Amino acid sequence: MPTGVALRDVRDQLFNAAERVLLRAGPSGLTSRAVTSEAGCAKGVLHRHFADFDAFLAELVLDRVGRIEAQAVALLDRTGTGTVAGNLTAALTGVFESVAVAIVGLITFRDELRARLRRTRPAGVPLLAEATAMIASYLAAEVEMGRIAVDADVDTLALTLVGAAHLLYAGREGSPPDPAAVEKVVTTVIADVVQRRLL
Repeated sequence: MPTGVALRDVRDQLFNAAERVLLRAGPSGLTSRAVTSEAGCAKGVLHRHFADFDAFLAELVLDRVGRIEAQAVALLDRTGTGTVAGNLTAALTGVFESVAVAIVGLITFRDELRARLRRTRPAGVPLLAEATAMIASYLAAEVEMGRIAVDADVDTLALTLVGAAHLLYAGREGSPPDPAAVEKVVTTVIADVVQRRLL
């Protein structure tokens, strides 16, 4: 890799390579050598920018958390438009069709990574916690718009939706569930709070 390449470009190149390795080989196949080989750079490049491999993985997770935070803004922008079920289905699909399920598996697999993340994020599983917060915020906004019952327990609904979506996507090895299956789960979970606001 030529010297003088911007740090952000190197980070993105390494993060994207790590995702590809993770999706192809799973957590046990994700090594610093596999990442740098996939990225087409010397192993020293990774260690020049990160203290160690677990520091690199922690930054990868935090970078992907940032993507969910951007998705949360887009979801809130859809408040009051389309259907609640359609918006939730699109949001959950956006989260779980990415590398999120594989990263959750990686966090579970690597004790040191989990310990590092716990130092700054003591509660919840990274990515899943952010996805849950995103869904809860959206549901609360729809309550304000009158499209969901005012007494809806948005936190419990969000946990249920994220947990159900995670189960739909987990272990599928590159073959995501039919979008209709995701929409069916979403529609079932929110049916009561959507119907009651009509009464």
